[in-house]
Amino acid sequence: MIRHLAGRGGLGPPARTHTLRLPGCRKRAVSILGVACLTLFSLACGVQGLPRPPRIEQPATVTDLAVAQKGRTLRLSFTLPLRATDGERLTKPLEVQIFRTATSSDEKASGAPAPSNPWLTLPAKDLGRYTQGEKTVFPLTLSEEEMRGKKGTTFVFALRTLTLGFRHRPVESELSNTVRATVLDVSEPVKDLRVRATEQAVALSWSPPAQSASGQPVSNLSGYRVYRSRTGKPGSFQLLGETRSSTYGDPNFRFDQTYFYKVAAVSREASQVAESEDSPVVEITPHDTFPPAAPTGLSAIYAAEAVELVWTANAEPDLAGYHVYRHEQDGPSQKLNPELVRTPIFRDTAVEAGHKYIYQVTALDLSNNESVPSEEVTVETR
Repeated sequence: MIRHLAGRGGLGPPARTHTLRLPGCRKRAVSILGVACLTLFSLACGVQGLPRPPRIEQPATVTDLAVAQKGRTLRLSFTLPLRATDGERLTKPLEVQIFRTATSSDEKASGAPAPSNPWLTLPAKDLGRYTQGEKTVFPLTLSEEEMRGKKGTTFVFALRTLTLGFRHRPVESELSNTVRATVLDVSEPVKDLRVRATEQAVALSWSPPAQSASGQPVSNLSGYRVYRSRTGKPGSFQLLGETRSSTYGDPNFRFDQTYFYKVAAVSREASQVAESEDSPVVEITPHDTFPPAAPTGLSAIYAAEAVELVWTANAEPDLAGYHVYRHEQDGPSQKLNPELVRTPIFRDTAVEAGHKYIYQVTALDLSNNESVPSEEVTVETR
């Protein structure tokens, strides 16, 4: 029902009343629509809260910064943070700011570099080429002339990472741990690495380097580090050991598997340690061409129309079995066993009375390498 009021201030003739009549189905539709609108409005009012401020992605602090000298290169290595200080994963690209100070050998090394002006900035698009596994490795390479001028210089490094926030304003991490390295005049690389297989080890040998990276005589050489890889790919080499001599034996190998080796010379001065550049990589696939030792203790007895042979068992771990050979005086030797003899016992029934037989035994390994024959043993059949 809709009422229209006429007159001023509500005065005047009585208001006329008009009745708007709707069909029954339309009345119900209007009623349902009204209830639905009220319900949606109340739900919207119930879930709406204060707007959340934008997330500030401050990267976690790098704590594993390290520096090592390799030839004329100082290599900074660190792990890029994956999470922000709020514990959630970073979603924005990272940049890296590196800070550096340098002091001569006559000056006292300073503490952490001032985090005001970075020495170098690595943008996010360039970080991928410095990635080695889970680490980021940034090289600072000196020329031969710089090596002569920077020898004894101590470099101090620190870094921080950052993301770009609102209006590209930097959101910086805290400064990383501080590391330092004093430049040593390391030796030139080992150039003549040789690798060969023996029965017990892969044997490596090389000649000591004649001069340093700056072209001077070597004065601080303390030894060598040997590295090995199964693939030869960069970043796959693992340290096997360190030696003072120019030889090394690797006993932890398997025949018919391929290995890659490289060697670096090590220089030491006081507490500072540095490596030369790596030698050229040498590949080897050792094969078992080494026969077992000749069997020993062979004895023979003729009894019951047969010759019984017994000998001492070989101790090789890859021993497969034995062959038994027989010949008569000035006659050709022939192998008696059609199949490999697995135990150090053999019975020869193909003998005749009135003969003198001479026996020998050889050992075979799993690669079918056959030893030299054992000592001869002679038996007379009567």
